[in-house]
Amino acid sequence: MSDNGGSETGAFLAGFVIGGLVGAALALILAPQSGEESRRLVREKAYELRDRAEDLTDESRKRAEQMADEVRKRVETVSEDARKRVEDVSERGRHVYEEQRDRLKEAVEQGRKAAERKRVELMGDSQNEGSQAEA
Repeated sequence: MSDNGGSETGAFLAGFVIGGLVGAALALILAPQSGEESRRLVREKAYELRDRAEDLTDESRKRAEQMADEVRKRVETVSEDARKRVEDVSERGRHVYEEQRDRLKEAVEQGRKAAERKRVELMGDSQNEGSQAEA
């Protein structure tokens, strides 16, 4: 059976009920019985068919509710999985950010130290040049 929202099942059920009504009516009309007995049989068949239609309607409603519950559960599962994936990606992003921030801090610190060494070195060279110029 194809998965098209139950339209084929609904069409089948409607055809079944209509066919049952037509068949019952024809059987009663063509049956060799008195008018009173025919009306009684028609009434009984009508009640039977009404009850059967109500049962089929109840079954269809219950099946639709079950399908809706299944869909709801699947959506909740997918939503939960998506939320977990988002949290995982956020956590990884936060980790990468912190790692890069620490690397940048380290690079800045190394740059400061290198600049300080160079400044000290240049200061030492300029003092040496000053003492050599005096001599």
